[in-house]
Amino acid sequence: MSEALNELAAHIAQRRAEDVLKTVVSNGELTVSVAPSGIAAFIEYLRGDAACRFSTLIDITAVDWPTRPARFDVVYHLLSMYQNQRIRVKVALREDEPVDSITGVFPGADWYEREVFDMFGILFSNHPDLRRILTDYGFSGYPLRKDFPTTGYVEVRYDEALKRVVYEPVKLAQDYRQFDFLSPWEGAQYVLPGDEKKA
Repeated sequence: MSEALNELAAHIAQRRAEDVLKTVVSNGELTVSVAPSGIAAFIEYLRGDAACRFSTLIDITAVDWPTRPARFDVVYHLLSMYQNQRIRVKVALREDEPVDSITGVFPGADWYEREVFDMFGILFSNHPDLRRILTDYGFSGYPLRKDFPTTGYVEVRYDEALKRVVYEPVKLAQDYRQFDFLSPWEGAQYVLPGDEKKA
């Protein structure tokens, strides 16, 4: 299988040399890193080329690398049922850098790109309807960024007096923020077999 993927990687790198930055075959998977400027044309090539025929878009997601200058990797997963192969395409982006939408190539990318925008704040230029899809319209921040607090910024509750949903800043008791990192069995009054501690 890796021999076929190496051949595919060489074929793609030769045909799309202006787009391909790097190809890696690892653990039976082909990953191709491409320049952001040509992503839509590259995905269209993968769909239409006779040696590729990646006709199915499986997913679009992103990875946050906050310490890198190109903070985000937008990751596209494609499947060729004709060749029985999968490919992962990665594009590295700065935080303020948009990437072209691929909805013109795969219309099903619409909601995937909206999800990536909603969770990471990555902008897709030429997207037909780029708005939040999983969070509220007034939501502040992007939940899958590594610098987003796990508790969020606001909490939602139904106010019986106002008869509506209200948003309030998150208030945490100090006890919630302190962790002792002890085993959950530390305070137990019994000892399970194998848990005897040596003095």
